Amino acid sequence: MEKIAITGIGIVSPSGIEPRKFWSNIKHGRSAVEPITRFDASKYTSRIAGHVHELDAYSNVSSRLLKKIDVFSHMALVGAELAILDAKLDLTNENLDRAGIFMGNALGGWLFAETELRDLYIEGREGVSPFAASAWFPAAPQGQISIRYQMKGYSKTVVADRASSLMAIAYGARTLAAGKDDFVVAGGMEAPVTPYALLCCQTSGMLTTNNANPSTAYRPFDVNRDGFPIAEGAGIIILEKLDRAQNRGVKVYANVIGYGTTTDGVDRVHPAADGRELANAIKIALDDAGISPDAIDYISLDGAGTKIADLSEARAIHLAFGAKGKEILCSAPKSIYGNMLGASGALDVIITCLAMGNDMVPPTINVNNPDPACGLNLVLNEPVDKIIKNAIVISRGRGGINTVLVLQK
Repeated sequence: MEKIAITGIGIVSPSGIEPRKFWSNIKHGRSAVEPITRFDASKYTSRIAGHVHELDAYSNVSSRLLKKIDVFSHMALVGAELAILDAKLDLTNENLDRAGIFMGNALGGWLFAETELRDLYIEGREGVSPFAASAWFPAAPQGQISIRYQMKGYSKTVVADRASSLMAIAYGARTLAAGKDDFVVAGGMEAPVTPYALLCCQTSGMLTTNNANPSTAYRPFDVNRDGFPIAEGAGIIILEKLDRAQNRGVKVYANVIGYGTTTDGVDRVHPAADGRELANAIKIALDDAGISPDAIDYISLDGAGTKIADLSEARAIHLAFGAKGKEILCSAPKSIYGNMLGASGALDVIITCLAMGNDMVPPTINVNNPDPACGLNLVLNEPVDKIIKNAIVISRGRGGINTVLVLQK
């Protein structure tokens, strides 16, 4: 793939919104997972989550518009604004007919949908907001960003469970490489801390039930892991060709240089235990990037925190990298703030960009007893100084969706 530059980042997360605060919380492993208090979660098996607490302080959305959109669109608008500002894009001088929007999420806007469905059964059709039809569906954030900034270029919304936003970023990069857009706003958003959304996540069987210890509940690759807590948030980046970014004289966080995706085709929820198709996705991504496995300095793990998911991910790494699979530094920083589902890959990309810029691998937290069957070189609890020239980001969705992105410093 032609080098596609990441020139702006927008973070909306339980670990913070301002990049310095966010990175400080990530590198120090300060857990942001806490009990759910927005609604009565007492009857759920998983009652903890990562919450965004600072959204209103950074909001660029009018109270009038807030009544028409779900919170996942609100987070996307805030993240997009932060990314555009960070990339120093002057939209008045851009051809917005060639500005693309590539977004990913897994659930859509369920807080808005739940509220209106409840009103439908209580009050009848007269009680339902006329904006219900447009507020909940997965492409709503893409539409709201388009309306706000009048971006009308080639765009897409991806729904591929937890792989959604990484796939969206890859599609955005490929669209730029194909010359269809001049720049792209890409990433993902998720707002699953609602009664029905939590129920849907719970029935997948992948959520932790360690409710008594929220800050230490997410333990990917630990012998005692039992799944992940959900989290809300958004991660938005600006993509453009490297030569364009250089001509603009702006900072480049990293370059997207390769992408691979495969599917397992084994189970509607769980990945294939052997990890072969994820290994193939890694190999495809490396071939697309034109680099050898030996060139990878860091792996950002999917880290779902279930036995089959962690073991299959580890097996895939060993299949793809051979003996080097035991040496490459790996981590799952999402253990700090929770799993953002469809937005998780975008946050992993942003964290990897910050890791490259700070020459530091962020930690996985809560792993007190690493599973010896995984055999990975996990960075645990404390960051490790490391010059990261090339990294891969892994994101996987239910049903065996495998996505791998290669980033270069």
